[in-house]
Amino acid sequence: MLNKRDSLDKPLIVWLILNKRTEEALNLLSDHYQVTMPRLKVGLPKGHKKNVFGCYTSKNQTISLLNSEVIGNPFVIIHEFYHHLRTSIGKEHKGTERNANKFANDFIREYQAAVAR
Repeated sequence: MLNKRDSLDKPLIVWLILNKRTEEALNLLSDHYQVTMPRLKVGLPKGHKKNVFGCYTSKNQTISLLNSEVIGNPFVIIHEFYHHLRTSIGKEHKGTERNANKFANDFIREYQAAVAR
């Protein structure tokens, strides 16, 4: 039997986000990793710099985005989902920006490889 972690269709996740079906992608990610689905909100929380495209707030399990265009940006969405995933065990921030970038880039590389076939 396949391990559930091996069955995630990363190219599909990226495709869904590119096509602004981001909540559907988050639902698939949440099911796969067995965590609650984060809320998605347009508009950054007060005090966050405008030079970021998104941020994750563990207190209310929300991915906040700079604007509605970012809803279709797979790097930002998957990067912020990584933070959600890492904080789902306890409420403290775990994981680094570097690891979140690596997590997101892995999905994007698999999507690019699938498109190139």
